[in-house]
Amino acid sequence: MTAGRSFDASLPPAARPHALQPREQLQAHLRAALAAGEGRSGAHCIHELWMRGEFGANIESALAALWRSAAASIPEWLPMRYFDSLPTLYEVAVKFSATHRGRSNLYLVLLDFADRDRGPYGIYVGMTRYTPAQRFDQHKAGIHAAGSVLRRGLEVLTGPVLHLQGIARAEALRLEAQLADALRDAGLLIEGGH
Repeated sequence: MTAGRSFDASLPPAARPHALQPREQLQAHLRAALAAGEGRSGAHCIHELWMRGEFGANIESALAALWRSAAASIPEWLPMRYFDSLPTLYEVAVKFSATHRGRSNLYLVLLDFADRDRGPYGIYVGMTRYTPAQRFDQHKAGIHAAGSVLRRGLEVLTGPVLHLQGIARAEALRLEAQLADALRDAGLLIEGGH
C-alpha cells in the first residue's frame, strides 16, 4: 500500500492522521510519498514530524525533497519554510471556533523579523472577505496593506486557521482580536489582530 492510500490525505493538518505512528513508520511513509510524488501524503508526514519537534534542519530537508518530487500536489496549508512556532500556532488556534457561517476568513502571515531582537519570525493576524491567498497578494501589492505584511510578509499560513474560514463578519472580528491576544500570550511576536 502506498503512503497516500494508508490514510485519508484530504484531512486537514490539525487532524494529524499520523499522530499515533512511531517515528520510524512515519519516516517510511515520507520516503514512500517522496518516491511516488504524493504531495498531500508527504505534507502530512512532514507536518507530523514538525508537530513532534523534529530538528529544523530535518524539516527543511524534507520540505526541499517534497518540493522536488511533488510540487504540483503539495497542499497550500504546508508552510514553505521551517519556523519553530508552527506547533504553537496550531495549539492556540484550535481553541477557537466559530458558530455562525458567513463570508469572512481569518488568516495568518509569516513575517520576516530577522532584524529584530525577538526574531527571526513574527505572525500577522488578519481577517478578510477574500481568500487568505488573495488577501496576502493584495497586501504585497499595496492594496489596503498592513505595513508589516507589505515589507515583511513571507507567506500565508493557512493550516492553523482552516477551521476559521467562511464565518460571520462580527464573529471574525472578535476572533481575530482574541486569537492575536492568545498568540501574544503564548510568546509570539504578533502584528495585526485589530
